[in-house]
Amino acid sequence: MNVFYEEDGAFKAGSILVDNSTSLQVESSHGKRSKIKAASVLIRFSGHGLSEFMEAAQKISEEIDPDFLWECCPEEEFSFEELGNEYFGHTPSSVEGAGVLIRLHHSPMYFYKKGKGKYRAAPVDALKAALAGLEKKKRLAELQASISSKLVERKLPEEFEGMLPRLVYDPDKNSVEYKALLSACEQTGLSIPALLQECGAISSSHDYHLDRFFFENFPKGLPLLERCEIASPEVPAGNAKAFSIDDATTTEIDDAFSVSPLPGGKFSIGIHIAAPSIGIMKGSEADLHAQKMLSTIYIPGRKFTMLPQEGIDIFTLSEKRICPVLSLYLEVSPDFEVLSARNMLESIEIASNLRHETIDSSCPFSKELDILLSFADKLEALRGKSGNAGQIDYSFHVEDDRVSITERQRGAPLDRIVSELMIYANTEWARQLSDSGYAAIYRSQMNGKVKHETVPAPHQGLGVPQYAWTTSPLRRYVDLVNQRQLLSMMSGNPPSYEKEEIQVFMRDFDQAHDLYNNLQRTMERYWCLKWLIQENVSKIGATVQRENWVKLDSIPLNCKVPSLPEMQTGSRVMLEISHIDLLELSLHARFAERI
Repeated sequence: MNVFYEEDGAFKAGSILVDNSTSLQVESSHGKRSKIKAASVLIRFSGHGLSEFMEAAQKISEEIDPDFLWECCPEEEFSFEELGNEYFGHTPSSVEGAGVLIRLHHSPMYFYKKGKGKYRAAPVDALKAALAGLEKKKRLAELQASISSKLVERKLPEEFEGMLPRLVYDPDKNSVEYKALLSACEQTGLSIPALLQECGAISSSHDYHLDRFFFENFPKGLPLLERCEIASPEVPAGNAKAFSIDDATTTEIDDAFSVSPLPGGKFSIGIHIAAPSIGIMKGSEADLHAQKMLSTIYIPGRKFTMLPQEGIDIFTLSEKRICPVLSLYLEVSPDFEVLSARNMLESIEIASNLRHETIDSSCPFSKELDILLSFADKLEALRGKSGNAGQIDYSFHVEDDRVSITERQRGAPLDRIVSELMIYANTEWARQLSDSGYAAIYRSQMNGKVKHETVPAPHQGLGVPQYAWTTSPLRRYVDLVNQRQLLSMMSGNPPSYEKEEIQVFMRDFDQAHDLYNNLQRTMERYWCLKWLIQENVSKIGATVQRENWVKLDSIPLNCKVPSLPEMQTGSRVMLEISHIDLLELSLHARFAERI
């Protein structure tokens, strides 16, 4: 005797070896023996082999139309034997009964299971809804297969129109489009960005990274303000003739300097900072534009300015112009000790914009530069700092999708002049704001951690008792806020901002500053990899940093080299470059030899 029974949601057949009252020991057609409950048995049969019985029952099940079977059902609960009798017009044989059971079991939209061998027909409305859902699922499966097929053929599906940015950067992983994309990637062995690039959806690997940043941080696009109202207050004229020191690409010129002789061998050294706060009023359109940006965004070859272009054009310290500035005048002794300091809001002539690339011994301000360099060296010594001599900075110049990367020794004379005078101004104005009780955004460093605060604290890295960014108001909103506070302090007016308002700007700026720095690092990595491809570099020297991390020569790029043998930090090696992916920003390098 054989039995047809249900176990773990599946139908099986077996030959009875031992028949107890509540359980059976059965053997399958493959010889596997199992103990089953007698209550699991649905049909007992003989005269058929197990495999023959299951094949015949499966064939009968496939021939039964579930729609017709549902039509035959009574409204109340029924057994499979009762339905089989109605369907076949006679008492069903064991094979026919098993066939009906299999069809009932595999048609859950039509029939609800109610117990051992018992079912109930689904209500009309429920069946219609289930069938509609099944049809929709079928259509979606066909659509997914169609989209996937096009992608495999490197064709961009029309279904992707209007949804590419979100599909690339923030996909709905339950959408048919995303599932089709994943399926195509599995078939082609390509990553999502690589496949989309081959299909023409990503035309530029550079813009792929840049657009991700804008998609995630400026979903409505960068703030756009072509025209803005700029106030024109009267500013007293000053006598200084100043000059700036910047690289050739700088257009937001925040700072300039002047040097004038005083009796007794003393000097008047002027630190002149652009004063956009006198024309860009708090709460104005231009100010709100700056609040949304919070800082100029810099990447190699491009920048996105904090201020609208009109505001920059008016307040940048361009040469051959009279510009409003907030000046800090220092009376300096012949041995370069600061004797006194005073503030002045004034308009001065910017005589020249000196550029790092073109300054030489014939510079018309060479005498003033010598004085400023000696003064900068004295300031550096007073801070107890030796600067960053020996460290290398890198400049990127991008033109027509080609990049040049140049090294610049940090701590060069011109750099020391600018950095030391900016540190002094930021330190002095931070002290004045603190002493006067005006809220400000201070920058501190304790135990290596740099942060912004609304109360002054030492900046250990710079060796100063307090510090506040005030010297880049064209490029950083923190500096613009602090400049407004300085002007309020100088005029004796109430502060432009209370502490609570400043805390909001401080928090928002810190978040934006981190995001912008990450973007800059990402795009610099992109251009370093681009340079390796552009210059057809197959072998390059490198310096071991730690474990299997190295820093490549000539460019600011670190990479991991799994094949690197154990070496001391600072060891020199030669690497072989085997693969670069500009979408993944990855580099595969292999250790070649020691240098």
